[in-house]
Amino acid sequence: MSDANKKQGPKGLFRAKKVRNVIILILSGIVAFLALILPDIIFTSTYQMEVGDVASQDILAPYSLNFSSNILTENAKAEATSKVEPIYLPADPGIGRHQIEQLRSILYYISIIRQDGFASNDQKVQDISAINEISISEQTARGIIATSDQNWEAIQVEAVRVLEQMMRNTIKSVNVSQVRSSVPTSIDYSLQEDLVAVISEMIAPLIIPNSLYDEEKTLVSKNEAIASVEPVQRTFISGQTLVRRGQIITPEILEALAEFNLIKVQDNYQQILGAGIIVLVICLFIGFYFSRRQLDVTAKTKSILLISLLFLVFLTVARIFVVNRTIIPYIYPIAAFGLTLTILFNLEIGIIFSLSLAALTAYGSPKGFDLTVFYMLPSFIGMLMIGKARRIASFFTSALAIGLIGVGIVLAYRLPDSVTDWIGIATLSTASIVNGLISAGLALFLQYIFSQWLDIVTPLQLIDLTRADHPLLQLLLKNAPGTYQHSLMVSNLAENAAEAINANALLVRTGAIFHDCGKIANPQYFIENQIGEKIDSHDDIDFVKSAATIIQHVSDGVDLARKHRLPTQVIDFMREHHGTLMTRYQYSQAVKSAEDPELVDSSLFRYPGPSPRSKETALLMLADGVEARTRAELPRDDDLLKALINKVIHYLLDEGQLKDTDLTLKDLEIVAVSFFNTLRRIYHPRIKYPEIKQPVIEAIPLDDNKV
Repeated sequence: MSDANKKQGPKGLFRAKKVRNVIILILSGIVAFLALILPDIIFTSTYQMEVGDVASQDILAPYSLNFSSNILTENAKAEATSKVEPIYLPADPGIGRHQIEQLRSILYYISIIRQDGFASNDQKVQDISAINEISISEQTARGIIATSDQNWEAIQVEAVRVLEQMMRNTIKSVNVSQVRSSVPTSIDYSLQEDLVAVISEMIAPLIIPNSLYDEEKTLVSKNEAIASVEPVQRTFISGQTLVRRGQIITPEILEALAEFNLIKVQDNYQQILGAGIIVLVICLFIGFYFSRRQLDVTAKTKSILLISLLFLVFLTVARIFVVNRTIIPYIYPIAAFGLTLTILFNLEIGIIFSLSLAALTAYGSPKGFDLTVFYMLPSFIGMLMIGKARRIASFFTSALAIGLIGVGIVLAYRLPDSVTDWIGIATLSTASIVNGLISAGLALFLQYIFSQWLDIVTPLQLIDLTRADHPLLQLLLKNAPGTYQHSLMVSNLAENAAEAINANALLVRTGAIFHDCGKIANPQYFIENQIGEKIDSHDDIDFVKSAATIIQHVSDGVDLARKHRLPTQVIDFMREHHGTLMTRYQYSQAVKSAEDPELVDSSLFRYPGPSPRSKETALLMLADGVEARTRAELPRDDDLLKALINKVIHYLLDEGQLKDTDLTLKDLEIVAVSFFNTLRRIYHPRIKYPEIKQPVIEAIPLDDNKV
C-alpha cells in the first residue's frame, strides 16, 4: 500500500484498486481490439485484383458458404423490369378529331392558294411549302398546283377519309412509324399513283399517338416486378474453385472473393470501426457490471490479471487459428475458459466473461451468430453441470453436457441450411463432442495450475487434503490422537453450520481438520491428549510458560502447514481460530497467585491473532469453543446445551472476535441451531445394556513402556 493510501485509509485503498481495475480493463480492451483486427489484416490470404484482371493462380473456397449475390440479384431485377411492357392510356378520340380539323384547315388553306389569281406558281409553291403543320416538298407542291380541280377534290376527300380511318386505331409512340408507313395501302386503289403520293405526304405527319404513355403505372408495374425477384443465392463448398488461373475476373467472381474476405481492401476503416465499437460495448458492459456488483475478485490484483490474460489468450488464439475455418471452430474448447473461472472464483464470474468472450470470438465470422450461440450455451450448461467440481466425475458430466448441447445447436442451425449435408452435420456433431471432452480436460488442468499461482484452493484440492493418508494428518493421528479426534468433531460442527448459512463448507471442514496440527510439537500439554489419572504437564511449570506453550501451537501449526505446502486459505484457519483471545485458565491462575494482580501482563496470555476475517474461520472459532465447552461440561439436557452454545457465541461477540467477518445476527442464530442439532446427536443418552455372564478370560499382560 502506498503512503498516500495509508494516510487515506480504506477509502484511499478502494480508490487505488478501482483505478487499477480501470487501467487493466482499458489495456485489455486495446489488446482485444488488436486481436480482432490484426489477424484479418496480417494472416488472411488476400489478393489485389479488379474486374477485368486475369487471375494469376487458382483460388479455392476456404470454407463452405452460402450468400446472397447482390450482382446477380441486380441483374435479375434488371431483366424483370425489361420484361415489363410500357403501359399506355386508352386511345383519346379528341386527338383524332383535332388532327382531322387540322387537316381540313390545311386543305382549305391550300385551296385558297390554288385559286389565288394574282400569285405566280412559284409564289404558290413557296406558300404551300411554308405550311408549318406538315412538310410538303417542292415537287409535291407543284403537283398540287398543277392538278385539276376534280383531282384536288378527290385528294381532299380521300385524305380526310384515310386520316380519320388511321386515327380511329390505337396509336402508340412505339408504332407511329409503322402506322405512317401503312398509309399508302389504306388509300383507294382507284386513284392515280401521283395522287396517292400527295395524300401520303400530306397526312403522314398528322398521324400522331392517340394512346399516351402512362409513366406512373409503368413505374408501379416495374417496382412490382422488382419486388417479386428473390435474392439470388450462391453456394460454395469448402475446396470448390472460385477462380482458375488465367480466367478473367468478372463482377460475379470478384463478389464471391470479397464474400470470402479474399480481396484486399484498401480502405478498411469500416471493419476497424466496427471492431472498436464491439470492444467498447463489451468493456462498458464488464466495467458497469462489476462496479455495481463489487465482487471480491475485483479486490485482488492477481485474480484480475489472471482473468484478463486468460480471456485474451483464448480470444487471440481463436481469432488467429480458429475463426474462418470449417470444423476447427466447433472443436475449439472455449468452454474451458468459463469452467476454469467458475471453479477458481464462482459461477457469476464464469458466465459474465464467457458471454463476452463468445461475442468477441465469433464477431465478423461468416457464421457469427451461430458460433456465438454455440460458444455461449454449452459453456453456460457446462458451468452449471460442473457445480462445485468436487469430483472428477463432475468434469465428465460437464463434458457430456457441453458436447450434447453443442450437437443440439448444430442440428438446430444446420438442418434448415441447404449448404450442409448429413456428412457435414455428423462431422460438426462429432466435433462438438470432442469440444466437450477437451474443454473439461483443459479446465481440470488449468484450475490446478492457476490455483497454485493464485494461492487459492479448489474443491478437488480440498478433498485431496482431507484424505486420511495425508502426511500431516497421519502425523497428527500418531502423535496427538486426542487432538485428531477433537479436530474431526469440530470439523463436523463447523461444516454443518457452514452449509446452513451457505458458506464454503468444504473449506471449513478442511481448515477445521488441520487447525490444531501445531499441537503435534507438544501433545502432552493439551488435555485431549492426556491419559486419565496421569500428571498434568502444566503442573510443573509456571503459568506464563504454560500459556506460551499453549499459544505456541498456533505458530507451530503454521510452520508445519508451510512445510507440507498447505494453501494459505487453510493456514488462515490455524492463525485465526483463537483470534486474539486469552488463555483464560492460565491468566486467572496467574492473577490469583500474584502478589499484585495489576503487575500480571495480560499480553503474555493472549493469542497473536488475527481475529477471524471470514465467515469460514469464524465458524471454526465458534465450533472449537462450543465443542471444548461441551466436552468439558457435558450438559445433561437440551436447555443446558442451548445455554452453553449461546454463552460461547455471546462471549466471542463481546470479545470483538467476529467484527471483521460478514456474519450477521441471523447467521449466528442459524449457526446456534446447527450446533445444537449436531451436538445433540453426538452426545445423546445411551442405553445401559444388562450384563451377560461370560466365561472368565485371562487378562493379557501389558507393558506400559510398550503401550
